[in-house]
Amino acid sequence: MRVLISNDDGIHAPGILALQKYLSKVADVYVVAPLEEKSTTGHSLTLHKPLRLHSFGNRRWAVTGSPADCVYLGIREVMKKKPDLVVSGINRGANMGQDVYYSGTVSAAREASILGIPSLAVSLDVDFFRSAPDVPAHYDSAGRMAVKVIQKLSKEGKRLGIPPHTLLNLNVPDLPFRELKGIRLARQGFRFYTGNVLRRKDHRGKDYFWVGGSYEGYHEDEGTDCDWVGRGFASLTPLKLDSTDFNWLTEFEDSWAPRKAPARRGKGARAPR
Repeated sequence: MRVLISNDDGIHAPGILALQKYLSKVADVYVVAPLEEKSTTGHSLTLHKPLRLHSFGNRRWAVTGSPADCVYLGIREVMKKKPDLVVSGINRGANMGQDVYYSGTVSAAREASILGIPSLAVSLDVDFFRSAPDVPAHYDSAGRMAVKVIQKLSKEGKRLGIPPHTLLNLNVPDLPFRELKGIRLARQGFRFYTGNVLRRKDHRGKDYFWVGGSYEGYHEDEGTDCDWVGRGFASLTPLKLDSTDFNWLTEFEDSWAPRKAPARRGKGARAPR
C-alpha cells in the first residue's frame, strides 16, 4: 500500500513524525507537509504566489503553502501518481464537531477526497490547559490507533471500504494506548467556544485584534465524536463532501419548484438571447 502523509502542524511536528513511524511498518510512505505551521487555515489552495518544494530526505518534503497544497503537489509532483490512501496528522488537538471546517488537518484529507483518493484525518485530543505542559502528548497512541483503523479498512478491499467523496476523521484521547477503551463509529458533534475578540494597541497606538475564543465544552449528545472521546474511546466519523441539508430540501422543494420546469440545456448549448 502506498500512503501519502501530510498535516497542518508542519514538517517537523512530533505528530507527523509519530505517524510516519507507525505507518511505515504497514505501508510504503511518503511525507509532504507544510514548511511552517498552518493550523486552522481551513481548506485553501495557493493560487496567487509560487510554491516551493524542499526535500528533507527519507521521502520527506515540505511545501511553502497550505495542507491542501501539500496533498496537491504530493500527488502530482512527488509521487507522480495517486496513492492508495492519504493520511493527515497527527494533529496537536482534537478536530471534532464544527472544528472540521477550520482544520488544516481535515482539509488535507478533504483535498484527497476531492481528488478521488480514500483519506483519513488523525487528531489527538490534547488538553492545552493542563497543569503539566512538560508532559509529552501521547502521539504514539494515535499512531497505533491509526494503524489499527487502516488494517481493518484494508480487509474491505477496493477503496478500503471508503465511498467516493467521503473521508474518515479519527480523534484519539490523549492517553497511554493501554488506557484507551477502544474505538467507536461516531457522528459529528458540536463544540462551544467563547468567541472573544481581544483588542490591543501597537507601539504606534493603533488597534490590532486577536480572534478565536477559548474552548467551553461540547453539546452532550450520545454517540457523537465529542461524546466518545470524552468517555475515553477513539472516535471515527465519516464525513461527506456533499453537505446538502436533504431534510430541508425535501420539506421545501415543492413550494420552491416552478410550475413548469425549464428545459435543460445540454453541455455547450448557446444561452438564449
